[in-house]
Amino acid sequence: MNHTPKSARRRAVLLCTLGAALSLAVPTASHAQAWPEKVVRIVVGGPAGGTADILARLLAEGLTQSLGKPVIVEQKPGGAGAIAVNTLLSSPHDGHTLLLIQGGIVSETPLAVKVSFDPFKDLKPVAQVARTGLVLVGNPRLPAKNLAELVAYIKSKPGQIDYASYAAGMRGQTIGVQFNRLAGLDMNHVGYKGSPPALQDVMGGHVPLMFDGLATSLPLIKSGKLKPYAVAYPKRIAALPDVPTFAELGYPAMTEPSWMGVWVPPDVPAAVQEKIRGAVLAAVQKPGYRERLSAMGMEVGQPLSSEALSREARAAYERQAELLRSIHFVPE
Repeated sequence: MNHTPKSARRRAVLLCTLGAALSLAVPTASHAQAWPEKVVRIVVGGPAGGTADILARLLAEGLTQSLGKPVIVEQKPGGAGAIAVNTLLSSPHDGHTLLLIQGGIVSETPLAVKVSFDPFKDLKPVAQVARTGLVLVGNPRLPAKNLAELVAYIKSKPGQIDYASYAAGMRGQTIGVQFNRLAGLDMNHVGYKGSPPALQDVMGGHVPLMFDGLATSLPLIKSGKLKPYAVAYPKRIAALPDVPTFAELGYPAMTEPSWMGVWVPPDVPAAVQEKIRGAVLAAVQKPGYRERLSAMGMEVGQPLSSEALSREARAAYERQAELLRSIHFVPE
């Protein structure tokens, strides 16, 4: 009978262990190198024709050209973005399902409504695709011609002036709380379910003012149906060069941008995440994408790292939480 020496048996066990480890590692690496291996789906947290949907379709077009695989867009509106998030989380975490949604999905939505996901554990921003700011618009019949006159007008009618927002508990409401504080005002908030019905009431004179996103308000400003007073952004918006920023007018704290980004579950392989990030950042630099964004009152997103985007979202969450606590806001 042959007896294998102990040292030989140890070597055999070690080789088997190494072989098993390599067999597990190789598929992960090969999948990362091969991504995308199939159709890529961009889930959008908004309706067809909305801002996120338009951006997703522009991005899908660029990615399809560069990746050589079809990239499709699927709208999942509702639940302040929670339905889209749950669609992402219930899909395979292999990088073939992406989420395109505003940064407020982690900094605003969990504070405004009850959600089933943890914004900082279940989602990871991969790349920022667009940035813009909220604009304060009013009914054209308001007597105030500029922001200083508007502030004086509101102060002359204490407790009588309302402002609309596209959703209670979101930035459209809390920026009004911030403006009240900084300018010494006492405007009342009126929450709506989306920008279109709120803008209709502003144009109709039922609510005189609103803080809105430029994607929805810009066409109405251009047509004279809304009067713009100031933009909450670090610099003037190219599509509205004559509209000053709040910072220019003495409110430097009101410069926080809103942004859209591509998100994945954090457990998507790191190498796949890097490939997604590289492909997205290349797609948003194409001239056609940049020009379309500018026409919508937006700019191409900054090439910040995932870690920097996460820190920015966390800081925005803390600011939003403080403002909501100050008005004793209770989520729905």
